Amino acid sequence: MTLDRWRLTALALLLYRLKRSRRLKPKRRWVKDRSGAGAPRGHYQRLVQELRLDSGRFKAYYRLTVEQFDALLQRLRPHISRMETNYRSPVSPSQRLSTFLRYLATGVSYRSLANSHELGVSTVSGIVRQVSRAIWDQLVDDFMPAPTPAGWTDIALDYHQLWNFPNCIGSVFGKNVAIKPTGKNYEQTLNIVLLAVVDARQRFRLVDVGSYNRAAGDGSILSNSMLGQALKNAQLNIPADRPIPGAEHLGPLPLVLAADEAFPLTRNIMSPYRGKANLTPEHRAFNDRLFHGRKHAECAFDLLAKQFPIFHRAISKEPETAALVTKAACMLHNYTHWDREGDISSSQGGNNNDDEVFVYRALQAPPRLGGSNFSREAQSVRDKFAEYFSSQLDTKKTATVKEEPSGNS
Repeated sequence: MTLDRWRLTALALLLYRLKRSRRLKPKRRWVKDRSGAGAPRGHYQRLVQELRLDSGRFKAYYRLTVEQFDALLQRLRPHISRMETNYRSPVSPSQRLSTFLRYLATGVSYRSLANSHELGVSTVSGIVRQVSRAIWDQLVDDFMPAPTPAGWTDIALDYHQLWNFPNCIGSVFGKNVAIKPTGKNYEQTLNIVLLAVVDARQRFRLVDVGSYNRAAGDGSILSNSMLGQALKNAQLNIPADRPIPGAEHLGPLPLVLAADEAFPLTRNIMSPYRGKANLTPEHRAFNDRLFHGRKHAECAFDLLAKQFPIFHRAISKEPETAALVTKAACMLHNYTHWDREGDISSSQGGNNNDDEVFVYRALQAPPRLGGSNFSREAQSVRDKFAEYFSSQLDTKKTATVKEEPSGNS
């Protein structure tokens, strides 16, 4: 009997100590407890009201104007809100959006964001993934809709009017997005490939972000991508061939994407003639027009990196999160540039000032995206464009000679 009483006493003491240790153990919080007297206020609570009084500072801090921020928050609010319970107050939608925008604007670690926004590190990690998905899902229909035949026709008209390249429905580019995963299974910097079609007004019209294997730096990158498969299987709703105005003798020509030498020559992708020493005048005319048609659209990547400095260095996140962040950044680029009209020739990215001349470390040109073999049909299409561009040059030269005043007058 004495032994049983001793056992019961020992068990009661053990339970008492267990309960006491649980009460003393600090609880993990979604939001840092700053309610004590004299507790400092974090970046969000301290600055958000002040920034709203200065539109310039607000845009420099969040990379959006006050109006753009509020309109975006209104779209995202139902999708990034969390239910309030008796145990905790959730992070507000406004703070979630501002945390993500500061991540894009700085590229700092989750811990730094957590300290400045009074949040837990795991909370910041969840916010980045959640807001990235919400931005893509809620904006894609309005700011990166799948082009229809009429939409492609409008883009082609823009290219003809702005850059004198008829039957061009965009420029296709590929960029390596450098990432440095933090997991134990990753020991070196990796890359994910951003393939994009950009229109004449430097807006992303199609975006494909996928994993990239260093050992497969060849034509498999494009052919294995969703964009490459859609082009191959004629799933992009590209309109039927049509003649170039003023060059009906060349016959109907397909609507094409302008590309650099990293891409293969296909019926709908025009890449330059190679071999500078052996180029004919027609080939040079084609390469020059292709280059000018591409370079203005390629500035979209410069604008993207200038707007969101997270791309100034390797992104320290796992590939899946880095892909979500990259797609969301492209969508926000369109969101802030969608209504651009008029002259855009002065928008050449972020390399105009001395203090902005640097390499965007997270946006680098990948190796060849396609093989060097091409069909006779693709070669014929390129030759016809070359003939058209060369004839335009000859016409301009003739007109210039006729306008020159005679030496005897």
